[in-house]
Amino acid sequence: MKIKDTFQLSYCTNIHPGANWEQTFDSLRKYVPGIKAQVARETSFGLGLRLSNKASEELNEGENLTEFKEWLTTHDLYVFTMNGFPYGNFHDERVKDMVHAPDWTTTDRLVYTQRLFEQLSQLLPEGMSGGISTSPISYKYWHDTEDLKDKALKKGAQQLAEIVLQLREIESKTGQYLHLDIEPEPDGLLENSEEMLAFFETYLRPIAVKILQDKGTLPKEKAIDCIKRYITVCYDICHFSLAYEEPIHTFKKFEDAGINIGKIQVSAALKILYQAENESTIWDALTKFDEPTYLHQVTELVDGKVKIYNDLPIVLKERKKFSELRAHFHVPIFLEKFDELFSTQDHILKVIKELKKSPVTEHLEIETYTWDVLPKALKRELSDSIVREIEWLKNRL
Repeated sequence: MKIKDTFQLSYCTNIHPGANWEQTFDSLRKYVPGIKAQVARETSFGLGLRLSNKASEELNEGENLTEFKEWLTTHDLYVFTMNGFPYGNFHDERVKDMVHAPDWTTTDRLVYTQRLFEQLSQLLPEGMSGGISTSPISYKYWHDTEDLKDKALKKGAQQLAEIVLQLREIESKTGQYLHLDIEPEPDGLLENSEEMLAFFETYLRPIAVKILQDKGTLPKEKAIDCIKRYITVCYDICHFSLAYEEPIHTFKKFEDAGINIGKIQVSAALKILYQAENESTIWDALTKFDEPTYLHQVTELVDGKVKIYNDLPIVLKERKKFSELRAHFHVPIFLEKFDELFSTQDHILKVIKELKKSPVTEHLEIETYTWDVLPKALKRELSDSIVREIEWLKNRL
């Protein structure tokens, strides 16, 4: 939905099960109309659509796409952004590091993303821009040496150049502006703003420019402009809070480097503040967030550098002294405190403050996908929880 004539605001439907198209469409029909009735009764409501590879393939079969478009129109809904990060199933089974598979070194990832853009082009309303968020090239620990990481980043840059060519062609034919939003996260090959800047400077620009010159017959300056236009950043607030980065500084770094932010995913991480008098209670509270589906990296700022523990069980086992820890667990954005634990809601408020000064993007997507694995005390009826998050963010914007 449009907010303040500036922002497109929605929630990411990776909250709902979607292993295939039938399950995806069933989830949308079950939840979305009721949510819209509560948060956007008098206006159109946009979706942050998540399609697995299988769901995306099946959407192209028979009359599925036509039927979906008709359903969107009937219910005054539209799609303006998509989540193209998780390729496979994202619910009811162990995901962990396989959320990155297949990565950007593979043809499968390229083909999947190209198909999503073809579908987004058909779903996007006239006069609106669209974007798709994607993985940070690969999972860091699948590449044991610096040489292997270098090869993965080079291959990723080559594949992204193919996306630039596709999006340039779509815009020349349809007038639609679409962009691919790379999403840094802990233990990805790209974790933070510095690694994003280095990737653009060392890999993406030089490699993609040559491909755009060769395949697209573009002069160098035009090729550079195309890379800037079509390859952007997905700024996931949870992830950048885990990197201990202040939004005002990160936004400025991207601006100075000529890198656009295509989408902000509004999300909160778990924050753990040490209190000697409540140490045992704090560890007990944190234990409730230890679940087997997703990776929950934990970060700590040590002597000005971010230390990453690869998953929550490591920290729970060691129980070392600390001043502050942050855990990669997307907790409800409307809660600042959970018993003895906290959230990085303050980072969301800082981002909102910066957006009011300078809207660095028009796409805002709430992404709390962990409702089914939250501790029992935090679980509520799903629609009510989604509505509460949307209303909380609307009121602060």
